Amino acid sequence: MKAAVLHGPRDLRVEGARPPEPAPGEVVVRVGMAGLCGTDYRIWTGDRPVGYPLVLGHEFVGQVSATGRDVTRVRAGDRVAIEPNYSCGACPLCREGNRNLCLARTAVGIDVDGCFAEAVRVPERCCWPVPAGVPDDDLLITEPLAVVVRAVARAAVTVGESAAVVGAGSLGLLALQVLRGRGARVLVVSRTARRFPLARELGAEATHAVADAPLEVTARTFSGREGVDVVIETAGTAEAVAHALTLVRPGGRVVLTGLPHEPTPVAFFSVVRREVTLTGSMIYQDEFPEAMRLIAAGTVRTRALITHRFALDAIGAAFAAHERADSIKVAVQVKE
Repeated sequence: MKAAVLHGPRDLRVEGARPPEPAPGEVVVRVGMAGLCGTDYRIWTGDRPVGYPLVLGHEFVGQVSATGRDVTRVRAGDRVAIEPNYSCGACPLCREGNRNLCLARTAVGIDVDGCFAEAVRVPERCCWPVPAGVPDDDLLITEPLAVVVRAVARAAVTVGESAAVVGAGSLGLLALQVLRGRGARVLVVSRTARRFPLARELGAEATHAVADAPLEVTARTFSGREGVDVVIETAGTAEAVAHALTLVRPGGRVVLTGLPHEPTPVAFFSVVRREVTLTGSMIYQDEFPEAMRLIAAGTVRTRALITHRFALDAIGAAFAAHERADSIKVAVQVKE
């Protein structure tokens, strides 16, 4: 089979590889379509260290081609979306239900070979059968959608509340739609206005570029009070965290989904004085079925976020496209 193997920073080669064979409790999935995300890009550049050689990629949908002994949830021929993080199942965090926080968690495409290949081996528990009739193009972004489904749930959003999404990348545009599905009015805030037409098409009631006017004024105007009820931060920068805390009203809630890689100063006097609830949200626990339901129901439009498509043989061009200003989600079409 063919696989895109990373041998070192920016040294990615499409080459022949031994087809995977499933061990007990595992399946082999023939990859249909894979998504390229910021984590893949950081690994490719060398900013995030991994063990080499490695097949990157963790956002994907495909078809089960082989099953190992004791596999009962899926069978050969099933179409599946893959939950690419799996916990040890034995530590105190796992036993108490916090498997997304497991310190021994394994990430497909980071700790083990991933989906930029014609086939990949994963534990059976990573496989979620997809709704009939929903195409790969729509299901490709199930994994990041599950991230924001969890974040919005942790925000405890209710109908009629005002919400702001900080960041207009793939996570932000997904969070916008999940919030709308929960009945919230949504303001999208970003450094530039480049994606605001799409944000409005996907349901944003208002948009704001951070350099245009003070955030406090925008938040008050939009909410009709001291600020918005809820903020979902998706950009993963220190600046975005500060923007989230500026937008939220006293007594409001901020959920952080991004992972800033630089020191992030927080004015905790303001957090305490205004009784702001500041919550982290790490990947997902059991949100994959809900993410697929939202896609199948049309509540969340994922295909609109795919801006570039490449064959596996052109994966170098896919990484180049990820850097482009007009890129939201780059797809790698593996199965012809």
